[in-house]
Amino acid sequence: MSSLTPPPIPMELHAGNRKKLVDSIRRHLSSSNRSLDGFVLLQGGEEKNRYCTDHAELFRQESYFAYLFGVREPDFYGAIDIGSGKSILFIPRLPDDYAVWLGEIKPLSHFKETYMVDMVFYVDEIIQVFNEQFKGSGNPLLYLLHGLNTDSSNFSKPASFEGIEKFETDLTTLHPILAECRVIKSSLELQLIQFANDISSEAHIEVMRRVAPGMKEYQMESMFLHHSYMYGGCRHCSYTCICATGDNSAVLHYGHAAAPNDRTFEDGDLALLDMGAEYHFYGSDITCSFPVNGKFTSDQSLIYNAVLEAHNSVISAMKPGVNWVDMHKLAERIILESLKKGSILTGDVDDMMVQRLGAIFMPHGLGHFMGIDTHDTGGYPKGVERPKEPGLKSLRTARDLLEGMVITVEPGCYFIKALLIPAMEKTTTSKFFNRETIERFRNFGGVRIESDLVVTANGCKNMTNVPRETWEIEAVMAGGPWPLVTTENNSTK
Repeated sequence: MSSLTPPPIPMELHAGNRKKLVDSIRRHLSSSNRSLDGFVLLQGGEEKNRYCTDHAELFRQESYFAYLFGVREPDFYGAIDIGSGKSILFIPRLPDDYAVWLGEIKPLSHFKETYMVDMVFYVDEIIQVFNEQFKGSGNPLLYLLHGLNTDSSNFSKPASFEGIEKFETDLTTLHPILAECRVIKSSLELQLIQFANDISSEAHIEVMRRVAPGMKEYQMESMFLHHSYMYGGCRHCSYTCICATGDNSAVLHYGHAAAPNDRTFEDGDLALLDMGAEYHFYGSDITCSFPVNGKFTSDQSLIYNAVLEAHNSVISAMKPGVNWVDMHKLAERIILESLKKGSILTGDVDDMMVQRLGAIFMPHGLGHFMGIDTHDTGGYPKGVERPKEPGLKSLRTARDLLEGMVITVEPGCYFIKALLIPAMEKTTTSKFFNRETIERFRNFGGVRIESDLVVTANGCKNMTNVPRETWEIEAVMAGGPWPLVTTENNSTK
């Protein structure tokens, strides 16, 4: 069961996003003495069939289009008149037999009311509408979306339609401005991200309570998907679920088609579950690590608490103006200090930092922006350089934090043979390893703890609500409530 109810979806959110973009692009054009005439034009996502078949795959809207218009359906175009700020949707003209197979063909007025736009026309009317609505001189100028996604290294697809060559087009102005608009979240966006976190947190706890040795990893994935959809209305996940146990928990992006969460896990294994539901395009990204039998061993506690201390220390240090590279280094240092206390490492931690030893145990970045995409836009705008050192080069942003950013904090500690063995043989790093102790952890796997944080005026707020302390996890897995019930002396333990 669940205490949650899917919240209503406010289309005012997308109207606000459009206004934010118009204000930003007007400021940019004015500062460069350019005309405010023209249209922003985006092409929405297209419905795709599975290869050569007639099986239509479950559609999910293109993210920039979702941000500005909130449209669920495929094959739309959307435009904004920069001069007036008015919004226009262009919908596909559907054939008559659509009504037989796929349901009612809705009138233009339905989409105008549903999506709170100023005008709605058919896609085949784009040329006529732009020419009629354009108030400037010469041919209408279309600002198209084209730019690099610094997480995927892919380029966004600019809108295209038959006859576009009759218009002037600009492929450089829109992308950096719109990407930056998505970095700072509005209060309405935060409400949806919070709900995605709430239902995902609840689903993670449900998995903790029901897991038992002898199950399959995909059964944990199934429980999460069921709970978030059954009680949260979340048809989509933010990303492919990672349900790793044993050695698999040292595989950073486990769960893909070649490693499909299919291992049978055993008593004594540690699980690393990285799963997040998506609600009306807005996502969550939560990782919980715990022993599948409900009881931490001393070695599991050592690594888990090292990561937890890094997680909590970063959250305590976060506030506007703090640099994300510094936060990553803080997490690394705390993990290395803990490994030294546990006799896994030996030597001076400052020397370890110079030699980038932290990247051996945490090769990924500390976290990433999150919103409509799990790895949300704006990580490396113009002027922000990607670090080149091991570990740091994997950071998805190197920016200073700003109020309203939503970013994940996900330190980890993994025993990855492909990294450990070369480091233990390398002359500059071999001296740091206590070989006798580290042999005990050869098949340990790894631990990751991930929460979603919104940066506030004076610090940050944790949007994720799951058990984190080892004793909290053990209590919940033994059937205890969450949040834990307080006693008379205000202790929750």
